[in-house]
Amino acid sequence: MDSLSVVILAAGKGKRMYSALPKVLHPIGGQPMLARVIATARQLQPAKIVVVYGHGGEQVREQIADPDIEWALQEQQLGTGHALKMALPQLPEVGRSLVLYGDVPLTTVETLQRLLAAADGGMSLLTDVLADASGYGRIVRDDAGRIVAIVEDKDCDAAQKAIREINTGMLVLPNDKLAGWLHALRNGNAQGEYYLTDVIALAVADGVAVPGVAVTSSWEAAGVNNKLQLAELERQLQLNQARALLTAGVTLADPARIDIRGRLEHGQDVSIDVGCVFEGQVSLGDNVQIGAYCVLNNVSVASGTRIAAYSHLEQAVVGADCRIGPYARLRPGAALADQVHIGNFVEVKNSKVGLGSKVNHLSYIGDADIGSKVNVGAGSVTCNYDGVNKYRTVIRDHVFVGSGSMLVAPVVLETGATIGAGSVISKNAPAEQLTVARARQLTVAGWQRPKKSS
Repeated sequence: MDSLSVVILAAGKGKRMYSALPKVLHPIGGQPMLARVIATARQLQPAKIVVVYGHGGEQVREQIADPDIEWALQEQQLGTGHALKMALPQLPEVGRSLVLYGDVPLTTVETLQRLLAAADGGMSLLTDVLADASGYGRIVRDDAGRIVAIVEDKDCDAAQKAIREINTGMLVLPNDKLAGWLHALRNGNAQGEYYLTDVIALAVADGVAVPGVAVTSSWEAAGVNNKLQLAELERQLQLNQARALLTAGVTLADPARIDIRGRLEHGQDVSIDVGCVFEGQVSLGDNVQIGAYCVLNNVSVASGTRIAAYSHLEQAVVGADCRIGPYARLRPGAALADQVHIGNFVEVKNSKVGLGSKVNHLSYIGDADIGSKVNVGAGSVTCNYDGVNKYRTVIRDHVFVGSGSMLVAPVVLETGATIGAGSVISKNAPAEQLTVARARQLTVAGWQRPKKSS
């Protein structure tokens, strides 16, 4: 098979986005639209990918930052034909080129594979049929049903405006004829631009057939020109991902109320309640249950763990059969062993919590190493920061920390130690003993509460 090059046109400004961010960098499913198109193109295993960039070019290149991408600058946006011409010096003289768009993010690999197969070493065009084709270039066919031209909406006559089959802009072109066709383009149209669609008529004049391949669903060819269209495609993407999860056996309380902004891996019998957001790389083991409105960002959760509603986990590792939340927060570096309980309004950061340990209520655990079978009482805090440096707290196995205790790091609570409630511990606590550090209770006789002066 001829070598394949993919050219992604991504130079447009996107005026209707009303944003300083270049259009192709607006996110969908947690990544820039352009990055999603590049990822799809890469699955076709092309010899090269060339991105034509323009508006906000340096920002685009910095954010994509892919060493395998070749870049072609379109300084003036003079139309799609002109954009492809900017990539011409980087395309081989043999093989074929697939043209994609940085603001059309949901085209599937399967559809593009059908498009490549239809080209058969020559040319092919991706089409769609719309109930209302206003604004789109129309596919013009001859009496035998062969594609002979594409006419842009502003250049259509009355008969052509009635055509419902439209051009998606995605097509496969033979490289050996590409230079001649692009140099032959003219801008004598309503827009004063060099249309890539005019290549179709040039190909027909050269005796090159242009078979059309229809998209499976219109959202595959839908582009983004404003925030409304971006939001619509975001919902479509999320629904597609939800359907894939359901098909794979995941239980979703409502497929319309889940957001996956990255990659979600899962085992069997996973259950996800409404309003959950998954970002980055998330892995859920067998029988994991996620409560309503949880956010998981780059998290691994082992089998049998239950995460109650409104919990937020980021860059954390959670063992098997744990109980998290509700309203718990695991921050980066939190690593929980099996059977750990992290309860409501508990925050854990950069800490290890050992087998079967519990921090159930209103506590902060930061920069700590907690052993197994430890109980941390309500309202306890590891005081890890002196305003300049951070220090670690070490709590060994079977320690009991009474409620309202302040553990001033660096400090070690030895195995089996018990800390009396309300203590401020700034020295190491010995093993198997009770340590209490609090002021003596005092009652002042005859004291009277101050009163407001009249």
